[in-house]
Amino acid sequence: MKAIYSVLVILCLLTACKVTRDYKRPDLQQPEQFRNAQVRDTTLRTLPNVQDFFANATLRSLIDTALAYNNDLRIAIKNIEYAQTTLKQVKLNYLPDLNAQLQVSRNRTARNSFAGLGNEAFIGTLNVNDFNVNLGLNWEVDIWGRVKRQKEEALAGILQNEALKRGVQTRLVADVANGYYNLLMLDEQLRIARHSEELSDSTVMITNAQYRVGEATQLAIQQAKAQLEETRQLIPQIEQSIIQQENALSLLCGSYAKGITRRAQPGQEFSLNHQQGYSVELLAARPDIHAAEYELRATNARLGIAEIALYPRLVITGQSGLTSFQVSNWLNVPGSFFWNIAGGLTQPVFQRRQLKTQIEQARINQEKAAINFQQAVLTGYTEVSNALVANQKIEEQIQHATKRRQALEEGIGSTELLFKNGMANYLEIITAQSNFLQSRLNVTQLEREKANATIELYRALGGGWR
Repeated sequence: MKAIYSVLVILCLLTACKVTRDYKRPDLQQPEQFRNAQVRDTTLRTLPNVQDFFANATLRSLIDTALAYNNDLRIAIKNIEYAQTTLKQVKLNYLPDLNAQLQVSRNRTARNSFAGLGNEAFIGTLNVNDFNVNLGLNWEVDIWGRVKRQKEEALAGILQNEALKRGVQTRLVADVANGYYNLLMLDEQLRIARHSEELSDSTVMITNAQYRVGEATQLAIQQAKAQLEETRQLIPQIEQSIIQQENALSLLCGSYAKGITRRAQPGQEFSLNHQQGYSVELLAARPDIHAAEYELRATNARLGIAEIALYPRLVITGQSGLTSFQVSNWLNVPGSFFWNIAGGLTQPVFQRRQLKTQIEQARINQEKAAINFQQAVLTGYTEVSNALVANQKIEEQIQHATKRRQALEEGIGSTELLFKNGMANYLEIITAQSNFLQSRLNVTQLEREKANATIELYRALGGGWR
């Protein structure tokens, strides 16, 4: 008993020893605020969730469909389930392996051997049968915390896949929203093109009338018709883009290509208010940063596992069951009962160089993971700063483009009146109509870019996933 107690005390002391280092997060030295960020009293430290961020109910329904049926997201979920099975398997490493065996054997010994002489003397035959049923145990005692590190690695793998899933969700939501607002922009451009077609057609009619009374030339008619056909050419181009965008959205939603129901919603489309500031702390919610940090945690655990391999392993084995050389006595207890137990330490000797190489490689992988983690933070900071400046500068462009459109809209009314009265030539009316068309298309394009910039800012800040 004293020997047993001594062994238990030694095991407790060894188990308490730490031969590996716990994970420590690198010092990122983040700036206090994003570049291009305006300091506000109402600085946001948490983002609204997806359903609260988008005001358009039709878009929210489309996002829900994509989150339910997108195949990339479904694969990400399967990756999480796979990682969870790994963790369950690692947890079982704390327990001993138990194996049940049923064995029947028949051996013939040589008559001239000691075993043969003994068998003939005691059992009267050289043929020896052995009937054995037993339960075997094999248990490696986790002295240095190898199983603990394996569990940390498996758990980091689950959390990393969770973060990757959120990353897929964030990108999916952004792609669906961008595609939806692109559809709205294309719808508006199609309306503009058709309205411009009507204006150009009216110009052709007026030019023909003027030609009949000698106030216009054949060249004027040709130029007016050319302007009309150029405008008409826009319509099938835009219709093609609309169908292709609908097909792309259908693919994101995990369905065959079909039409997309949409409804423009006037007023505030997003819950983000650009009068607010954004805290750098929001970067901690980015899925890619989470995934990079969990990979760093996993590499730290793998380094610990490699270091532990240098130390001796304590393995306890045991076996208990029933054995007999005759079937009639096989189940006779206690006569057929047997048991044995053994324990031993195994210390690697000739493999130390190989194990040290594995440690060096694990340490290099850990350093690479730390660099990737720092790079993910830098990338997130840069994307937010880019999104902030895009929102600011596109808003300024929209203001100037809107004023230009308004000026051209006022000018085209005057030009049409002068043209009808013969006080402006065909070149002036064609130029005015072309400029007005391009200004209207430009405003819708900038408004779409503004929506995309706001969506990109929301995605860059983490996408509202918690």
